[in-house]
Amino acid sequence: MNLTISKNQRLFIKYFIGITIIIPVLIIVYETLILGKESVILLANYPPVYSILVLIYYFSLFVVGIGWVLLELKQVLKLKNEKVKNELQHLKTQVSPHFFFNMLNNLYGLIEKDTPKAKKLVLELSEMMRYSIYKAQNDYVTLQEEIQFIQNYISLHKMRYHKNVDINFTVEVEDETIKVMPLLFINLVENAFKHGVENLRDEAYVLIKLQADSNRIYFEVENNFDKEQQKEEQGMGLQNLRRRLELAYPNKFNLVSSTKGNVYNTQLTLNSK
Repeated sequence: MNLTISKNQRLFIKYFIGITIIIPVLIIVYETLILGKESVILLANYPPVYSILVLIYYFSLFVVGIGWVLLELKQVLKLKNEKVKNELQHLKTQVSPHFFFNMLNNLYGLIEKDTPKAKKLVLELSEMMRYSIYKAQNDYVTLQEEIQFIQNYISLHKMRYHKNVDINFTVEVEDETIKVMPLLFINLVENAFKHGVENLRDEAYVLIKLQADSNRIYFEVENNFDKEQQKEEQGMGLQNLRRRLELAYPNKFNLVSSTKGNVYNTQLTLNSK
């Protein structure tokens, strides 16, 4: 948006301000020096038409001033909204690159070993990429779409693992057409796999729960992890999500995480109204 003022606009503003100042100054000078009055009451004893014209001018000036202030406020709010949208879009583009890189590496290894499985993986991966690229451009998507995205994510992980992983995703949703921010939950799910399942040889588990009604959305992810493995990057996904929530749902969410032993738990509560 271009908020700069052109040269002609500057000249008009200067002329307008100048006239506004000159009118009362001329009246005071005329009455003081020419008429010899010791005190001056503006517009006193002037023909009604002069008084009316001056009042009309200053009333017009007042209206124009109010309009200008409102226009400036509108432009500032528009710039702020555009900044928020740009930041949200930037944050969305940072979601799940680690997952896609891992999938591509696994796909490379499967092409010769298990061609049918590789083909299925390509189809599911392309569907997920299409969602993350195109659907993420929208301000909101349905819960049904987000649920399907998570289910595809879990399905692809099951395909790439050569170990038993207990994955349980329960859904209790009254209305799947409820609108939410796209890619709202994937950071939490991704963390469970990246920092939990990836580093455990056996007995790895991920529990995911989604509950929603017309007033409230509740999402919980729990996973175990290897306490000996460092988790230096674990906070980045949560920081990303928290910032997105602050922009899209100010004062309408609660995001908490806790660690007990080798179990990590994250809960997101969102007021959907």
